[in-house]
Amino acid sequence: MKLRNPLLLAALVGALWAQAPSSQTPSSQAPSSKEVDAVYADAHALYLDIHQNPELSAHETQTAAKLAGRLRGLGYEVTEHVGGTGIVAVLKNGVGPTVMLRTELDALPVEEKTGLAYASKVHAKDDAGHEVPVMHACGHDLHMASIIGTAAIMAHSKDTWHGTLMLIGQPAEETILGAKGMIDDGLFTRFPKPDVVVALHVGNGLAAGQVGVTAGVISTNADSLRITIYGKGGHGSAPHTAIDPIVIAARTILALQTIASREVKPGEMAVVTVGYIRAGTKNNIIPDQAELGLTVRTYKADVRKQVLAAITRITNAEAEAGGAVRPPLIEHYEATDSVYNDPALAERLRGVLESTLGKENVITEPPATASEDFSYFVEQGIPGFYFGLGGADPEKLAQAKAAGTMLPSNHSPLFAPDVDPALRTGITAEVAVLRSLLK
Repeated sequence: MKLRNPLLLAALVGALWAQAPSSQTPSSQAPSSKEVDAVYADAHALYLDIHQNPELSAHETQTAAKLAGRLRGLGYEVTEHVGGTGIVAVLKNGVGPTVMLRTELDALPVEEKTGLAYASKVHAKDDAGHEVPVMHACGHDLHMASIIGTAAIMAHSKDTWHGTLMLIGQPAEETILGAKGMIDDGLFTRFPKPDVVVALHVGNGLAAGQVGVTAGVISTNADSLRITIYGKGGHGSAPHTAIDPIVIAARTILALQTIASREVKPGEMAVVTVGYIRAGTKNNIIPDQAELGLTVRTYKADVRKQVLAAITRITNAEAEAGGAVRPPLIEHYEATDSVYNDPALAERLRGVLESTLGKENVITEPPATASEDFSYFVEQGIPGFYFGLGGADPEKLAQAKAAGTMLPSNHSPLFAPDVDPALRTGITAEVAVLRSLLK
């Protein structure tokens, strides 16, 4: 993390929350079932619409317009095209803190195979010009529906909170570029700088109706690398006349897997995944180059540095051993740091969620191996609270655990949250958290 003294910040924030009035009862924080029922139909309709009409990262024009229109209709002051397709909606309600709640806008290049009646059939061109299927395989459609329901309740119940509520629709989370883009475009200078930033994320690790809370580090550092290996093209029947970059790539892929297993200290978290290899056009042609796409995940800064250095060393060594015509090109084109939940804030809001949803429905979760550019907001010196939202059908989750299997994860073509309880829980939890912070 880039926080210069996170322990000092945690202590200061803890003191701040300790001074917060405790007279507010759980019932005044949590929205009533009547409040949720009043906004649910519109939120669910938005979910179905966005699920059927997903848009790729940095291309979320219609998605952003749909959110912006609804938020304007609720009385929020909305600014569009922040950091590209991002939106910022501000609702001021007297003197008090400023709290930011974020949702993501983008979908993934995944072909949906859920079999749902409202499954996405959308295809679009990616940034490379390739036509790809598009699906909300990471639950951002549910996040957007939740924030719209939450926005409506907050707008209609101003007597329950005071301060400034700032809602943002962030583009390009899946390419870990959107948060930085919004910050660079003046998110915290053109608009009120929040005292706290909040977000949630749905997944199938928890049952719908539950939420997950983690204090401290909650996600990984993430680094995206593109490696191009240069060989010498030739006829497939005469490999001695060529230098095969596919063979060099294969050796490189296998050698990279020894970083986590043989170089990183046992017990430390490190993942090196080669997500794609692109090379060649025909079975009897040896191409002149091969491209690998990597994602690298770590928790600690020193381990991150070690792993990235090892990737460079191994890639160069395998290329030289294979007689490559020149050193490989290693491009480090995306990166984000781990998300850090302020411990004092997390524990305070855990109590709010337990009062709202029941203690049995608030689960302590370990840090995840996924990544999130929500870290960019926290690194501006703002305490953050990022929590999990259960998306799994409780019965199916119990059956999977009993069988020792797992339900489809985020990014799977089969990912499909149990929408009704998950959406209601998302709205309820967000409102309770916001009302608690906006005292």
